[in-house]
Amino acid sequence: MTTDEIVIWHNPRCSKSRAALERIEARGLTPHVLRYLDTPPSAEEIARVAAAVGGARALIRKAEPEYKGLGLDDPAKDDADLVAAMAATPRLIERPVVLRGSRAVIGRPTEAIDTLL
Repeated sequence: MTTDEIVIWHNPRCSKSRAALERIEARGLTPHVLRYLDTPPSAEEIARVAAAVGGARALIRKAEPEYKGLGLDDPAKDDADLVAAMAATPRLIERPVVLRGSRAVIGRPTEAIDTLL
């Protein structure tokens, strides 16, 4: 990834993810689309992105059944525990995530990605 390349961790079944991709493309930009459920990012990449968005709790989907099922709602679970869970179960990664260089944002609301565009 170059310092100016835009990457979106995308789930085409998610309306927010589709809206984020459309918003990027409407600006005339062509992002690298990572369908993270098909090609999951590494634990190291998840940790890097988590740090950029305010920690692993900000990056994890709390509404997924695995969140409670794996005990991830336990405050004693640290970022390493949450990152490992997201690496093992990519569905736990919040979507969409848009990256540009060392910066990243979660596209909820979709307008949040404008800071990177």
